[in-house]
Amino acid sequence: MPSERAVGVIGLGLVGRALASRLGDAGFEVVGFDVNEKALRAFEGQKAKSAGEVARRADRIVLAVFDTSDVEQVAAEAKPKLFIDCTTGDPARMEALARRLASEGIGYVEAPFSGSSDTIRRGEGLMFIGGDSSGCEDLLAAMSPARRHVGGAGTAARLKLAANLVLGLSRIALAEGMIFAESQGIDRATFLGLIKGSPAASPAALAKGEKMASRRFDAPDSRIRQHLKDVERILEYAARAGLALPFSEAHAKLLKEAVAAGDGELDNAAIIRRWRAS
Repeated sequence: MPSERAVGVIGLGLVGRALASRLGDAGFEVVGFDVNEKALRAFEGQKAKSAGEVARRADRIVLAVFDTSDVEQVAAEAKPKLFIDCTTGDPARMEALARRLASEGIGYVEAPFSGSSDTIRRGEGLMFIGGDSSGCEDLLAAMSPARRHVGGAGTAARLKLAANLVLGLSRIALAEGMIFAESQGIDRATFLGLIKGSPAASPAALAKGEKMASRRFDAPDSRIRQHLKDVERILEYAARAGLALPFSEAHAKLLKEAVAAGDGELDNAAIIRRWRAS
């Protein structure tokens, strides 16, 4: 029988490792698994060999995988008492999954974050909660002190997509402003220092501004390819609603160009490289 303090974490990328760290610091016994062998080897906690093994060792599993298809695959292989899904996924498919799991007696709670893996690790990421979280408030509290219950399954995913739209556009606005300033003879660090004290300052964008100014993108706390996935989904759901999003369409083009140029695994701050080689 699994220990009451055991919790599984499936998906040991940037966010998964940050969540595992917070859960471990809170005294939970974390059992981790990732289909990526390199990510699994790098994990410092208890390791499982499969999603099914995680479910045998922990009644509650936190998911921090790439997309909803990965969530669905885990749900087909593992049968815990409860999934806590921190993936930025497809709202309609998440709603359908929640219904299917409920019919099997398995709980499903959405818990995506607004914030990078670094802010999550520091306990500064805002968690959006969808669904009945009464069976996991202890885990949610350990993962984030800042939480908002926003409705049923699917609601948190929709809210997270809207938040990501704003975050992404604020980031490319800063990049474009920085490149323009540079073209006018103002170096990046000077521009960033001045913008910090102006009404144009955005905390989320400025966090990426340090990487833009230093041109250091190879230690990511969020990745371009993942944000492209989110922006493409934003455009998909906007199209379903008959809504045009011209800024997000331009953003998607820049992100696709970045991935095509081999920058997909770099930090989101590397979007600045789309204006010129930098």
